Amino acid sequence: MLLTSLCYIEKDGKYLMLHRTKKKNDINEGKWLGIGGKFEKDESPEECILRETEEETGLVLHHPRLRCIVTYVSAGHDTEYMHVFTADDFTGTLKTCSEGELAWIAKDKIPELNLWEGDRYFLERIARPGPFFTLKCCYEGDRLVQHQICEYGAEA
Repeated sequence: MLLTSLCYIEKDGKYLMLHRTKKKNDINEGKWLGIGGKFEKDESPEECILRETEEETGLVLHHPRLRCIVTYVSAGHDTEYMHVFTADDFTGTLKTCSEGELAWIAKDKIPELNLWEGDRYFLERIARPGPFFTLKCCYEGDRLVQHQICEYGAEA
């Protein structure tokens, strides 16, 4: 089991995206993702996203909002439970990332990027107010073969 956190940082109608191009043997190579990574020992999802964001971007998040949990299932890989946050309150100066290129991308242009197919389902939902939800994505290689969304409670 793999626990991760990911954040879509918003400014001026754009998300800060990471084009994964620098890590060797990267399952995400060539894909565009939000900012984040794996939990360290004893970290909460919030502690993970705050640490990962500062390490990867130089930005310090204030009040990130947990929007959904995504379960990724793929043969030959550990099941991943990704905690997806959004944030629009941050300080700091953007720095160079060791994992790829950082870019502010207009939210309406995100679907044109090389994304994981399942990411499109949660990105559409987190771009607007709405209830907390979970998403399960089952892959065969890079191909999404099944997905399921469940909503919970009131708007985030």
